[in-house]
Amino acid sequence: MSEEHTADSSCHEDATTGGHHGYIGNQAGYLRRLKLIEGQARGLQRMVEEEVYCIDILTQVSAMTKALESVSLALLSDHMSHCVVSAAREGDEAADEKIAEAMKAITRLVKS
Repeated sequence: MSEEHTADSSCHEDATTGGHHGYIGNQAGYLRRLKLIEGQARGLQRMVEEEVYCIDILTQVSAMTKALESVSLALLSDHMSHCVVSAAREGDEAADEKIAEAMKAITRLVKS
C-alpha cells in the first residue's frame, strides 16, 4: 500500500462510520458501482473480441471513464468530509497533511 493510502488516526475517529474511512457508510453503493464498471470492462473486452466497430467501442470506453470519474469524485467528497474534517479538528499539521494528500488526489484526477 502506498504512503498516500495508509490509514491514520484522522480517518478512524468518527464513531458514525464504525471507526473506518469515510466511504464505509456507503460501501455497498461503491461496491455495486464498481461491479457495474467491472461488467463494462468485460463488455469492452467482448466487443474487441467480436471486432465491433471502433466508434462503438470508444463510446463504451467513454461511458466507463465517466463511471470511474463519478466514483472517484464521490470518494473524494467522502474523504474531504470525513478524513480532512477530522484532521482539521486535530490541528494544523494533521490538517495540512490531509489537505496536501487531497490536492495530490485531485491533481491525479484532473490529469487523467
